[in-house]
Amino acid sequence: MTERSAELPSQKQVIELLDGEFARAGYEIEDVVINAGARPPRVTVVVDADDGLDLESLAELSRSASQLLDRVDATAAPYVLEVTSPGVDRPLTAEKHYRRAHGRKVELTLSDGSQLTGRLGETGGGAVRLVVREGRNAHFTVRELPLESIAKAVVQVEFSPPNPRELELVGRSGKEAGA
Repeated sequence: MTERSAELPSQKQVIELLDGEFARAGYEIEDVVINAGARPPRVTVVVDADDGLDLESLAELSRSASQLLDRVDATAAPYVLEVTSPGVDRPLTAEKHYRRAHGRKVELTLSDGSQLTGRLGETGGGAVRLVVREGRNAHFTVRELPLESIAKAVVQVEFSPPNPRELELVGRSGKEAGA
């Protein structure tokens, strides 16, 4: 987070100012939230990337955003600039969200009301492959689901390492799973 000094920019101004620079660096602006009611006021830029984000990348993006916003500052009203990732609790709503969550455990609610928990495999062409556990002897199968049949999808937090067979079926090795 960076304390800034300026009149609050609009969401549109922030996107127009930062989008090109962030895109060149391989990141996409998912959202910009302007909270003038917070004390101090806050501008939050939510970014994501196919390869994910780490703290070093977020710090660099924050420095870049601060420098770019400094160029257009005209007044002295302080606000906090925060550049952050969407977080694990963001619902998966677009194909790119599913692609970026590849290899992660998810809970899905289908349009018919049924629920599935599994590990996300490849996503493309309007469908996602999901590795699910079936039966008592932990047999894993891959189901292909049209994205339109998914009413809700949320990434699950895992506290233990995934089954190696499960990772194999989604195209990941054990070393990549934690990344």
